[in-house]
Amino acid sequence: MSNPYGDIELTPRSIRALAHPVRLAILSRLQGHGPSTATALAPLVGATPSVTSWHLRHLAEHGLVRDAAVESDGRQRWWEAVGRGFRFTPAEDAVGQEAASLLSRVMFDQAAGLPDAWARDTEPLLETEWRRSAGLSNTSIVATADELAEIEAAVEALLAPYVLRKGADEPTPGARRVRLLRYVLPSAADEHVEDAGERA
Repeated sequence: MSNPYGDIELTPRSIRALAHPVRLAILSRLQGHGPSTATALAPLVGATPSVTSWHLRHLAEHGLVRDAAVESDGRQRWWEAVGRGFRFTPAEDAVGQEAASLLSRVMFDQAAGLPDAWARDTEPLLETEWRRSAGLSNTSIVATADELAEIEAAVEALLAPYVLRKGADEPTPGARRVRLLRYVLPSAADEHVEDAGERA
């Protein structure tokens, strides 16, 4: 599978390590907002500073975070994410598949409230030109497993220049942070294939 964003490729062990709500929240925060300390992260991830520090050390053992080169008074340890994102492929064995399913469920849980919060707090503040491309797209297609993999690769290739630009030194005039929630939800083998092109 291609990796155009340069994401960290999770191993079966690191998949299981990350499948914890606090650890996933810590890593997501560091990836999205840059270096931080356990004390600053704690209220944002719903844990005490000591528990947050323990989770950070656990993430470091799996190569997902590291010490950040930040000027400080030396009284607090600064951490940063190793990569801008991560990706994983379920292993063929039952243990690996279980770990991947667990991480997927934690990720779904943490993303579940984002659309409601955006619609409540952010959408009313958007200018017309930003509202035109914002919101929900719910599209159903009919595809084989190979075709779906090709679609995913094409989407990632299209997004890659914008993902990689996020960390650029020079900000792009007029650009804003845009979160794209892309749920890819194949039906089970025994489910009836509905007409393609269903949209909401």
